[in-house]
Amino acid sequence: MMQRRSFFASIVKLGGCSFIAGSSFLSEGKTLSSLPNIVLVMADDQGWGDTGYYNPDRVNTPNLDSMEGVALRFDRFYSAGPVCSPTRASVLTGRHPNRCNVLNHGHSIRPQEITLATQLKRAGYATGHFGKWHIGSVQKTSPTSPSALGFDEWLSSPNYFDRNPLMSKKGEVVRLRGESEDITIDAAIDFIREQSRKKTPFLAAVWFANPHRPHVSLRNFEKPYVNRKDKGYLAEITAMDRAFGRLRNELQRLGLRQNTLVWYTSDNGGLCSASSGCRGSKGVIYEGGLRVPALVEWPAVIKTARSTDVCCCTCDIYPTLLDIVGVKPPPDRNLDGVSLLPIIKAENIDHPPIGFWDMKVEGRNTHSERILKQIRSRGDVEKLVSTGKEGSGADKIVKEWPVKHRGHAAWLDWPWKLHRISVGEDEKLELYNLEDDPSEKFNLADSQTRKALRMLAALKEWQESVIASLNGEDYSGLP
Repeated sequence: MMQRRSFFASIVKLGGCSFIAGSSFLSEGKTLSSLPNIVLVMADDQGWGDTGYYNPDRVNTPNLDSMEGVALRFDRFYSAGPVCSPTRASVLTGRHPNRCNVLNHGHSIRPQEITLATQLKRAGYATGHFGKWHIGSVQKTSPTSPSALGFDEWLSSPNYFDRNPLMSKKGEVVRLRGESEDITIDAAIDFIREQSRKKTPFLAAVWFANPHRPHVSLRNFEKPYVNRKDKGYLAEITAMDRAFGRLRNELQRLGLRQNTLVWYTSDNGGLCSASSGCRGSKGVIYEGGLRVPALVEWPAVIKTARSTDVCCCTCDIYPTLLDIVGVKPPPDRNLDGVSLLPIIKAENIDHPPIGFWDMKVEGRNTHSERILKQIRSRGDVEKLVSTGKEGSGADKIVKEWPVKHRGHAAWLDWPWKLHRISVGEDEKLELYNLEDDPSEKFNLADSQTRKALRMLAALKEWQESVIASLNGEDYSGLP
């Protein structure tokens, strides 16, 4: 089986980009003035089917629908993890989150990771993060703050946040007034306006806290859903859609829309099976927990609306954007994602299989309001609340993980998806043909034994690679 690192290297070579040594340089022919602006928008718990363009009878999303009318739509897009923190780590690193020690919600990314923000900052981009962070601390001096991981400007929360929240503005805790989606977009627009004035290319990570529970009442948006049990969830999606529309309108007003790449997705599947019509929901690695909406708008390159059925993943965002900008990926890191630039250019691509793995490590509660109140009243409380329990020793790599295939893993090699479920010494295999059985109802592991065993061997090889990364083998020259 071709290793993902070598696969990505071949994609880069075939793509015709000649890289100058060192990731801080642009490839030949690239100039700052020609580089696209990049806006990465992420919803919090929005399921694959929770958009108007897929399901108009379920939810109103006029601005996403408008974007879909001019964008590249990914119909088989997956989050790297079934919960929030892991997927966020995958976006910033191109790596499965277990490699980065983000094993569940509330776990901190390792400071040794070389993030997308760091890479683009070295290439001359201004970088900003706005909204939910949830992969580390939001304290100024933390090794896992947005600053430490490459963001110049940030207004961030340790986890989800609702109306009138406390936020961390580059480490200073401030009380803001308004709805969470508007606060997020206002900060992003201010950043974009400043970079437009300076004529500086920018990366803006706009990570909404919607539609995460507890779904604080939004009366203006609940009216269409008044008789629905999930009216709060759907109202938050519609409210988020309105705020997102303001961002797209501002890009148009500033004259930036043509050469700005906007990538919209979600951090995991929806809160119920109705979000996708598939098996499972947030928290599991069946289809309902992993399939998410995804759109890419870039008028300079994507001239007309189209869609792709290629299975892709949030790990692909990092190598795709580096490929577009012409920055070489770190040579000492195993990447799980590949560049999707050929798909963006309407060319064919054979995406390698995608691995998923929930190691059943306990998540860590991260209460934003409580944490930020402590920071404001007590100053530097890194050891107490920087990332739940994850702040203490976040910069240390402990090589303690055995090569043991614990938990629930899956290997997606379209149209086949193999599940390997390990509980203690017991192991169960499930094999589904997603083309015929998108709801994963009919286990074919016994009738398709050879295929199941071939996929199991590939999955085991990948899991061993992930454990090696988790134990620190990817970090050249680091203790």
